Amino acid sequence: MVDSTAIDKEQLVDEVMTAIGEGDEARLRETLADLHPADSAHLVSSIPEPDREQLWNYIPEENAGEVISHLDEVARESLIEQLEPVQVATAAANLDHDDLVDLVESVPEEYGDAIRESLDPEGRERLEATLAYPEDSAGRLMDVSAVSVRADVTLEVVLRYLRRRESLPDHTDGLMVVDRDGIYIGKLSISSLLINNPERTVAEVMNEGADHVHVDMPETEVAQLFERRDLVSVAVTDAGGYLRGRITIDDVVDVIRAEAEHHLMSMAGLNEEEDLFAPVLPSARRRALWLGINLCTAFLASWVIGRFEDTLARLVALAVLMPIVASMGGIAGSQTLTLVIRGLALGRVSVANRLWLARKELAIAFLNGLLWALVVGVIAYVWFREPGIGLVLSAAMIVTLLAAAFSGIAIPLVMNRVGIDPALAGAVVLTTVTDVVGFMSFLGLATFFLI
Repeated sequence: MVDSTAIDKEQLVDEVMTAIGEGDEARLRETLADLHPADSAHLVSSIPEPDREQLWNYIPEENAGEVISHLDEVARESLIEQLEPVQVATAAANLDHDDLVDLVESVPEEYGDAIRESLDPEGRERLEATLAYPEDSAGRLMDVSAVSVRADVTLEVVLRYLRRRESLPDHTDGLMVVDRDGIYIGKLSISSLLINNPERTVAEVMNEGADHVHVDMPETEVAQLFERRDLVSVAVTDAGGYLRGRITIDDVVDVIRAEAEHHLMSMAGLNEEEDLFAPVLPSARRRALWLGINLCTAFLASWVIGRFEDTLARLVALAVLMPIVASMGGIAGSQTLTLVIRGLALGRVSVANRLWLARKELAIAFLNGLLWALVVGVIAYVWFREPGIGLVLSAAMIVTLLAAAFSGIAIPLVMNRVGIDPALAGAVVLTTVTDVVGFMSFLGLATFFLI
């Protein structure tokens, strides 16, 4: 298999696109023969949708399932639509249990049924049991292939047991220890197994305080636990304490990546699974909603400006300087908004510390407001030789930055409380607030003091 670290992905995409354009089947087959499934998935996601089915024909059958599992949801959907259910079921035959669960819940019903029918009764039962757990929970994320041992056996017995196995699951840094009834009681690390006297029992060397998570724990909390404790794997237990499986670092990396992409794309009103090469009409339809919402908020800001038409007509300098206040408010508010959204995602913002956070952000906004109010006030005076305009601009700057800081805290907290994703809608609301407050404060103060 080709070393993925040695691959220039941009060059690889160029080569494959050229081969597809020239109909060079031998070159396509050679390129994809030894490519890692993750790199093959990258290729599928990096070419226009009409060419994906053709590229799929050259992916080795033994890699097909892993390629599908590595695809983003939208890219996967677009590819699967071009395949027959039996093709997808055949491709999924060699997938690990956790990847199989993810695939079944993300494909249309007829494809999921085909995959179920291709499994043996035991595999089908395990699949349905996992799918019964809440979505985005530890139960859905876990792999049921955890290796377990009893606490009352010796390390020599454990070593003989492991030697009889053909292989160990990936990322096995330890063995799960259970009692006679299957209740989880600790973890035996591989290092402890290897360096201790084989005559010692598992109970003597295992870690009874090893971390474990409940099947219903949200996957984002699982990811935070891995981050805090530097875990490689963790046991998953049910309400009765019975061992149900384990979660490994590779699954958690996927959660972290998805969460990061979600916040990044949501700030632009896009879905984190947005397909770069999706058809025009579906992409335009998905983006139109947030463009329409933004248009409505822009009209609101324009309406505020229209209330001060006479003021603007008498002091043209106000029209020149007006965007400065709203722009500075938008930047300051987005800084606070991003900070709070990140804190909420990491579980660091609570009822107890919200007031302290609000005081801190308002203090920062006030200090920055004073600094930049002085700067813009001096520039406005030098530019227009009107001290009143400079003073009004300075005062509006302080008011707007304070409002932006307060909004940057309040908006995500309120949205999170009512079940709206602040990463998706927070920026739109914040922009509206900073524009309206910025224009209102600047033009209102100018009308009161200068007209």
